Amino acid sequence: MPKIESDRLLVGLDTSDDAAVYKLNEETAIIQTLDFFTPIVDDPYMYGQIAAANSLSDVYAMGGQPLLAMNIVCFPNCLSLNILTEILKGGADKVREAGALLVGGHTVEDNEPKYGLSVTGLVHPERVVTNASAKPGDVLILTKPLGTGILNTAFKAGMLSGVPMERVMKVMATLNDVAAKGMHFVGVNACTDITGFGFLGHAYEMAKASDVSFVIDSGKIPMMEKTIEYAKMGLIPAGAYANKKYLKDQIEFYDTVPLHMQDILFDPQTSGGLFISLDRRKAEPLLAFYEENLTVEYAVVGEVIEKGEKTIYIQ
Repeated sequence: MPKIESDRLLVGLDTSDDAAVYKLNEETAIIQTLDFFTPIVDDPYMYGQIAAANSLSDVYAMGGQPLLAMNIVCFPNCLSLNILTEILKGGADKVREAGALLVGGHTVEDNEPKYGLSVTGLVHPERVVTNASAKPGDVLILTKPLGTGILNTAFKAGMLSGVPMERVMKVMATLNDVAAKGMHFVGVNACTDITGFGFLGHAYEMAKASDVSFVIDSGKIPMMEKTIEYAKMGLIPAGAYANKKYLKDQIEFYDTVPLHMQDILFDPQTSGGLFISLDRRKAEPLLAFYEENLTVEYAVVGEVIEKGEKTIYIQ
């Protein structure tokens, strides 16, 4: 991609951030993002919700509020249009839940269904949250449990169903709006959301952009039910190995961190939580807010230190 330079472009490609931010005036900036992917669950309505929640998440990670959304659809002509109707209904309901407006979209014929959104959000130019401002001494908070990649792999293998799979779908379909509201409430230094690059991939991008290192306590990472069990069995999606290969020289694991935990930390997530860096003095009120308002598991998972030889240290 060519380097884009503009006084109005507050966030572009340089730091691998979640979305672009463009300043309209002294009071208003727009956030622009898009995302879409193939089905990860059998229920088309739930798939639509998850894909929409995933797309909306980038706006929350940047400190904004979703305003408008447009559908991005690929759909084969061999499937019933009732399936497409349910996918779009799921997406529309999730956009409505976010307080945004679904105003159109575009559909093309393809061999495999794909769905997501292009989303426009609003934010005050002085309240943009990027992934590039984590500071030494900050604490790191994760607002959703990990495990969606591993558990969806187990689901595809016919090894996960019932209540545990319903829990996975519920977590993926949960908006990051409440997590973002708490972020606004206390003020944070940096944020990103955890998706296909895995927990460590997105943590690496934040640490690199901020010119710091992270120390992560693997024992405090929140995980969904059965994640460890299936990780130990080797039900690891291919994306986790790609993430691991790309990041291997940037991360140091202590000898006490087992292989299955390493795999979980590289596991590509779908519609994961926010990963927040904030002054440790603000952590207590934020955690109190989450205790009262969040419906998914969250935790303090590490701290920010001065830049070291490695970008991330896992203990």
